[in-house]
Amino acid sequence: MKKEKPKYRQIIDAAIVVIAENGYHQSQVSKIAKQAGVADGTIYLYFKNKEDILISVFDEKMEMFADRLREIIEEPITASDKLYKMVENHFTVLSADRHLATVTQLELRQSNLALRMRINAVLKNYLVLLDTILKEGIANGEFDKDMDIRLARQMVFGTIDETTTTWVMNEYKYNLVALSPKVHQLLSNAIKAE
Repeated sequence: MKKEKPKYRQIIDAAIVVIAENGYHQSQVSKIAKQAGVADGTIYLYFKNKEDILISVFDEKMEMFADRLREIIEEPITASDKLYKMVENHFTVLSADRHLATVTQLELRQSNLALRMRINAVLKNYLVLLDTILKEGIANGEFDKDMDIRLARQMVFGTIDETTTTWVMNEYKYNLVALSPKVHQLLSNAIKAE
């Protein structure tokens, strides 16, 4: 119910900006409230604490990635093309929102172990969808039938993730989306059927 209220979205969007600009540890709830244009106390109507805000940011945004990936999976195209669209979508979303890219690629990595475990639980849904593409590619003969799905998933997501992190660390100086064909080609070459 709370997620559907406008102030919830305002707070999520404000938190992304504040955390990206100040770092997670220097981002007080009061700064997030100010950026969102709400009273400090309003934050606590929607979130337990700053950690809950960060998890909610990641949950909301990963759901956006997952929703688009579900649409891609339903398209009548090859598994390889689905993999390409996944890479391209991931890069497109993050290149369109540099604050979000900074939060997902840098700030989430600096959180404590308990927080990272909660983040990993959210990420799992996205990775399960990636597995669907990999399994489809094996079933239709596009991808290596002896491929270790778990290892392939780590390689695919790890490559997407590291490419994005490098782009953020280089202060967004080049076109991330333009790397989609090259990343896809490298990944496809690694998993294609002989």
